Amino acid sequence: MSGGPEAVKRYHAPEYRRLLRAARRRLENNGGSLDGPPVRLGGPDEAERNAIIGITGRHRGLGAGTVSVTLRELDAVVRAGTGLTLAGLLEALDGRPLANRPAEAARALAARREALGPAEQSPLHESAEWFRTWLGAVRRNGTVGRLIARPETVGVLAQAVAVLEFLEARPEGRAPVTLAGLAAEVTGDPKALNHRTTLSTLVLRALAIRESVPLPGTAEGRRELWDHYEVVVDDLASRILVLNLPAEGEGLGEWLTGAARFGTPFQVTLHQLSTFSITLRAPVVHVCENPAVLRRAAAELGPGCPPLVCTEGRPSTAFHRLAAVAVRGGARLRYHGDFDWPGVDMAGAVARRHGAELWRMTAADYLAGLGDAVKAGGREAGDGEAADGEGRVGLTGRPVPTPWDPALAEAMREHGAAVYEEAVADPLLADLRE
Repeated sequence: MSGGPEAVKRYHAPEYRRLLRAARRRLENNGGSLDGPPVRLGGPDEAERNAIIGITGRHRGLGAGTVSVTLRELDAVVRAGTGLTLAGLLEALDGRPLANRPAEAARALAARREALGPAEQSPLHESAEWFRTWLGAVRRNGTVGRLIARPETVGVLAQAVAVLEFLEARPEGRAPVTLAGLAAEVTGDPKALNHRTTLSTLVLRALAIRESVPLPGTAEGRRELWDHYEVVVDDLASRILVLNLPAEGEGLGEWLTGAARFGTPFQVTLHQLSTFSITLRAPVVHVCENPAVLRRAAAELGPGCPPLVCTEGRPSTAFHRLAAVAVRGGARLRYHGDFDWPGVDMAGAVARRHGAELWRMTAADYLAGLGDAVKAGGREAGDGEAADGEGRVGLTGRPVPTPWDPALAEAMREHGAAVYEEAVADPLLADLRE
């Protein structure tokens, strides 16, 4: 048996180049098997034809359009001439090992199944359509492949599922948790849910689907989405705007009382509410969603306005903390918000959580506001909104029931238009005057 470097060098010749390249592809694709159909070369030149004849011992005429050789024939000739197997020769010539595509595919499939297992076995997979929608997107958009490709992200999908299960299992009225505390609770790493981490992106995508809103692209949007689940990203950014809400207690209680004496709006942060203990004795606290309403109340009613709180959009953790303090002090909450799907959803949530009375949030109020908006030419449509020919802004988001007045949801579906709080501020201010 011959062999050695000179024998291997022979296969560097051009007449073997296409043949050996095709042999490598075949071996990599079939897991290294020498069985199967022959390797074929189309349009061989004379040198390639002679090389194949030398390997197989079968003559091929000059006009042959295709020549072929089995891998076993090629392996036998290579062993006899070099002492190497065909696979060994290919690795020696190319300086790299042969891939095993079937084994790689099997490993990838097993890794994919392992990564998806916690999600597919989660109780949320059976009970929550939003969870299945999120998981379907994760499967389709290549996320799973990217996660299993790197050792440091293999378990991130399971962590995301654990975070979502944790948030979904928390009842309304639960104590807020910091973002770092949530990350440490689930992953052991307090920074795992920081912005731009893979885990944070996965969880926020799921929560955005859960709330039927776009994935937030700003720090404020991310804070609001976390805040909705009582996850505090920044206890200074979580705040509530109040007017004429005197309180007992040092520090914050004194500041609130001083602001009420002058009828000036005052921003209360979650940090202040967590730092200072206060007591509220107001019999009724009105709540609005839009600061334009509170601004008008301050300008027109001043110190004579009854206690008024503004959520400035989706109720924050600071709002829920303050509302709980008010209710413990004997206050009755009266809540008003926008007549759009997110607005009535928030209204229902505040009613359930704090026993709030819905304030001018009936079908009759909606229809009256809709008529006033048309007369006034409607509100200018904002980003992502479209106004009709009468200046009305169309409803967006997921329809929700309005159990305090089922006719409200029916009227909103029928007219398909939003009525924002500033458009119905006059009757709200009239109530406050009384």
